[in-house]
Amino acid sequence: MTVERGTIRLESLVKSYGRVTALDGVDLEVRAGELVTLVGPSGSGKSTILRLIAGLEQPDSGRVLLDGRDVSRIPPQRRAVAMVFQDYALYPHLTVRGNLMFGLRVRRVPRAEAERRARAAAERLGIADLLDRYPDQMSGGQRQRVALARALLREPSVYLLDEPMASLDAPLRFATRAELVALHRELGTTTIYVTHDQTEAMTLGDRVVVLDNGRVRQVGPPQEVYDRPADTFVARFLGNPPMNLVPGGGVLGGDAGVTIGVRPEDLALDEDGPVEATVEVVEHLGSEALLRTRCDDGTPLIVRAGPRPAVRPGDRVRLRADPQRLHRFDAESGRRR
Repeated sequence: MTVERGTIRLESLVKSYGRVTALDGVDLEVRAGELVTLVGPSGSGKSTILRLIAGLEQPDSGRVLLDGRDVSRIPPQRRAVAMVFQDYALYPHLTVRGNLMFGLRVRRVPRAEAERRARAAAERLGIADLLDRYPDQMSGGQRQRVALARALLREPSVYLLDEPMASLDAPLRFATRAELVALHRELGTTTIYVTHDQTEAMTLGDRVVVLDNGRVRQVGPPQEVYDRPADTFVARFLGNPPMNLVPGGGVLGGDAGVTIGVRPEDLALDEDGPVEATVEVVEHLGSEALLRTRCDDGTPLIVRAGPRPAVRPGDRVRLRADPQRLHRFDAESGRRR
């Protein structure tokens, strides 16, 4: 059976560091041309997965298949993979041109061809005017583009991006996300992107992989994972602010065997609503406001409201939940019902 170039398959991957288990039986398949984001808290195993795919480390057990071939014991230089690190890993003593040409020269590409390809990659990433600068003469965003351009020059079947925008400020991250999506669409190369930022995970990925303690909790299109979280961990982790979770249902209805969840945007101020609460905090965020309320039975509920809600701390309000947007989870296992 022919396997498309850029297909990745992880089978029962286990990786430990002493007594710490970084990956505990990870199974994952990435289709050719996909952009998949890995998201989860620190220590969930995101970067470890990238390092195993890149060949920087070997699994204790399980297999890494690239293009249908088991590469678990094959060294990094023999894998058609390019990796971009969080710290960019540029050579400080080389100019941008030197950084871009270094790998090509190591692979014995003729100098004129290496120069041509380096300039073409720099133009594609909008850094052609920086070719004679050194890394310490550039901003974080410019260094990130150099690292991406260097990865482009390898012409791999897979790109691995390990939190490449972690050190950028918010406006630059916003702009760079759009550029990354456009670049991926242009190249069509399989890409795995690691981030702890759920906004990046949701906006970049064709599919999102949510990890926790070395295990895959859920895989799916971003909106599907958000709308139908597989368990209470995903419900809490994906969403800012997180989903309101009420053991037993309480003011949201239910029974002792379930936990009822509702997203803050699926709760509304309604003078005829069945839930009574007191507003404790109003967080004005410009385009919206978050109301932190507490019900009469002590249950805290966060409500996402419009930009200028006519309420203040201490006000009594009534709330109504969208019945079509209530989530039911098993009280013991946390799994979706």
